[in-house]
Amino acid sequence: MPELPEVETYVRDLDRVLPGRTLHGARVGWPNQLPRNAADELDTRVRGQSIRSVTRRGKYIVIDLDTDWLLIHLKMSGRLQIAEKDEEPNPYAHVVFALDGGAELRFHDPRKFGRVYLVDALDEVVGHLGPEPLDASFSLRLFAERIAGRRGRLKPLLLNQTFVAGLGNIYVDEALWQAELHPLRTADGLSEDEIAQLHAAIVAVLTKAVRLRGTSFSQAGYRDLTGNTGEMQGTLNVFRRTGEPCPRCSAPIERSVVAMRGTHTCPRCQRPS
Repeated sequence: MPELPEVETYVRDLDRVLPGRTLHGARVGWPNQLPRNAADELDTRVRGQSIRSVTRRGKYIVIDLDTDWLLIHLKMSGRLQIAEKDEEPNPYAHVVFALDGGAELRFHDPRKFGRVYLVDALDEVVGHLGPEPLDASFSLRLFAERIAGRRGRLKPLLLNQTFVAGLGNIYVDEALWQAELHPLRTADGLSEDEIAQLHAAIVAVLTKAVRLRGTSFSQAGYRDLTGNTGEMQGTLNVFRRTGEPCPRCSAPIERSVVAMRGTHTCPRCQRPS
């Protein structure tokens, strides 16, 4: 699933080419991808609206229009592409936005889990999300305040989008390894130093992943706006490296299941207690 770095890569690329463009309508081949809108409503409401900017909130791509907000959540298999309307369509492009000049913004999603929202108030969709971990406001003090009193285990807590927005399975495993914390440790059992280590690890891992334009594991996996893979996969320390040596201590990386997610840890660097 695309996480914060992959979504941020899309946002930065889209924000270079979409602002100032005008939407000329929308085609919807799978109405279930529109939780808040009917297909004809989406088509009618976007017509004639100009794109002001493209930003991100958590894992949502946020497109600011003249009078509405258009949000796209890629979920498991979503990809975006800008193509000329006469280019061969991808069979999985279930939601397509027509742009001025004849181009299209196509949302490809083979598994159909992705979602598209058109709303007049942004908080209708993203108001529940926690702080952005790459914002300057995400200070150690804020993180410590949010973690204070929490009794849950670290991995489920970090995956909770109301706690911190944008983290997913890949980067939670990587941040916990970097902070030398086991995913089954409880939040209320962390020392001040461990909280600081975890905060720093989250920021560092996400910053690096954004710089490397995300993580791609297969040809069918995440691709950026122009179809290129990310580069983070070559630098991951534990995620999907089961049995390989830990880069820090050489112990074989282990895989377990935490919060119903495949979880990768070093048994020596990340002890449960």
